[in-house]
Amino acid sequence: MINWIKNNDRAFSVAAVLIVTILIWELLCHLFAIRAFILPAPSRIFVEFIDTPHYFLKHAWYTLLTTMAGFILAVVFGVALAIAIVHSVFLDRTLYTLLIALNAVPKVALAPLFVIWMGTGIEPKIAIALMIAIFSIVIDTVLGLRSVGADMLNLARAAKANRLQILMKIRFPIALASMFAGMKVGISFALIGAIVGEFVAGETGLGHVILLSQGMFNMPRAFAALVLLGLMGTVLFYMVEAAERLLLPWHVSQRTGKGH
Repeated sequence: MINWIKNNDRAFSVAAVLIVTILIWELLCHLFAIRAFILPAPSRIFVEFIDTPHYFLKHAWYTLLTTMAGFILAVVFGVALAIAIVHSVFLDRTLYTLLIALNAVPKVALAPLFVIWMGTGIEPKIAIALMIAIFSIVIDTVLGLRSVGADMLNLARAAKANRLQILMKIRFPIALASMFAGMKVGISFALIGAIVGEFVAGETGLGHVILLSQGMFNMPRAFAALVLLGLMGTVLFYMVEAAERLLLPWHVSQRTGKGH
């Protein structure tokens, strides 16, 4: 039992901080008689969710599907682009620079264009999630693929290994830690992209719920959607981290905080 508590001390710490924060929030709302349309108390937000759980879960499911679709596409295209950039000087000088330029453009400004090109369905929202998430994945994957030592590459070439063998057996395993770092950032960005798409055009999703609730000054409903978004983002982040721990139990990043 003691060992189980020690192994889950992080979860207990997070839970304790959340509980204390919620209690203080509830207390301040009652102490200063803050009106619900300004800042609803946690109990009021909970009641709002309990009254119509199917409404929130339906919109949350739509946002989750959009986020996961955008994230998966970002991983596939991001890794492919990173491999192309590492193996081509021309793409390194052109495509890499283009990605940096595109990342500097506010995605909110591009969102209406995607709506015009793709309509008001789920497609533009996935495209926006993809665009926001892909940059961090490409950057970290390129960094990982280039982190292989020159001596190791020379040894592989001396052993007559071709580019594909070097990629799959040397570059790719070494780059996995950096790739997961990019994916952990990318999954949060994909969720942001999905919400941006729902703000611009959409009749479904938690972003639409927030926008509609704010227009009606229904702050408990808006905050309930925000809480669901926070929970969704946290779960998705730790799912990627769990996959990292499963695939890279040997990496130094997984030994942090465990003593030696």
